[in-house]
Amino acid sequence: MRRQLNTLYVTTEGAWLHKDGANIVMQVDNQERARLPVHMLESLVCFGRVLVSPPLMGFCAEQGITISFLSPNGRFLARVEGPVSGNVLLRREQYRRSDDGERCGLIVRGLLVGKIYNQRAVLNRGLRDHGEKLDGSETEALSAAQQRLGRIARDLLRESRVDNLRGLEGEAAQTYFGVFNTLVRNNSPSFQFTHRNRRPPRDAVNALLSFLYTLLIHDCRSSLETVGLDPAVGFLHRDRPGRPSLALDLAEEFRPLLGDRLALSMINRRQVSERDFTQMDNGAVLLSDASRKTVLTAYQERKREEVKHVFLEEKAPIGLLPVLQAQLMARHLRGDLDAYPPFLWK
Repeated sequence: MRRQLNTLYVTTEGAWLHKDGANIVMQVDNQERARLPVHMLESLVCFGRVLVSPPLMGFCAEQGITISFLSPNGRFLARVEGPVSGNVLLRREQYRRSDDGERCGLIVRGLLVGKIYNQRAVLNRGLRDHGEKLDGSETEALSAAQQRLGRIARDLLRESRVDNLRGLEGEAAQTYFGVFNTLVRNNSPSFQFTHRNRRPPRDAVNALLSFLYTLLIHDCRSSLETVGLDPAVGFLHRDRPGRPSLALDLAEEFRPLLGDRLALSMINRRQVSERDFTQMDNGAVLLSDASRKTVLTAYQERKREEVKHVFLEEKAPIGLLPVLQAQLMARHLRGDLDAYPPFLWK
């Protein structure tokens, strides 16, 4: 099993990365700032104006290390990788399943059951952590949202058509994000959340969520490639040129744990403040350079925490969960498992 914690994030504007033997060297203003052996890495993520030498690109491709280029606020731009590896028989079954509406719906149902279950876990954790500080109306709203999510999850189990499953997911998202602001216990006006928005995010909470989701999708894509699946052909998300649809599918059940819950923790613990965000002329709100480093550190620390995997009945670092789920999806497609077992956060 490959480690999922060895991703190098480069956030320094103007950094120059080049190869020196079997090492990656980072220079800024002609001064060496960092040096890291290549064998310690499986992926390299560059934010903003970061330059990578052609010899280093070629060496990383040979070593199976992917290089991703993101905008300063985390929007995916491009990806450099070597020859795609994978089991052709597994991928052919993946493509057949994606085109088979009924069998595709069974996988989508598993993904969404996991997502909604984990959304309920976030609400439950909020009630547990902040119950004494909530007024009666807030407690009632959270409890009602939990009950409604439970009902939607039960409806999912009776449905197999993908379009109907997407509709239930939309209802769950409206319910969940409708009470999300109740979980934000930071009184700063900058962290008042009204609804989920993106492309671009228009408030600090959405900017933080979008950045964390970008990191999560990168990890999910790497996990799928590790087990031989094609990240571009999904079941829940429709195929679109340049979109890693299956990585978006896999990320759904982890968004509450690695995205929403981490964002709430950072806001409520005041690890981020209004000074960490920049308002652009077009209304977009972006994370500053320093705040991106803070979020990346918190994200990596979160990935080291261990949780119990209910289906496997063993503990694993959170950072390994995407590859475990990718393996379970591959086993289901091969016929080793009757259904795809979602990750359920306890």
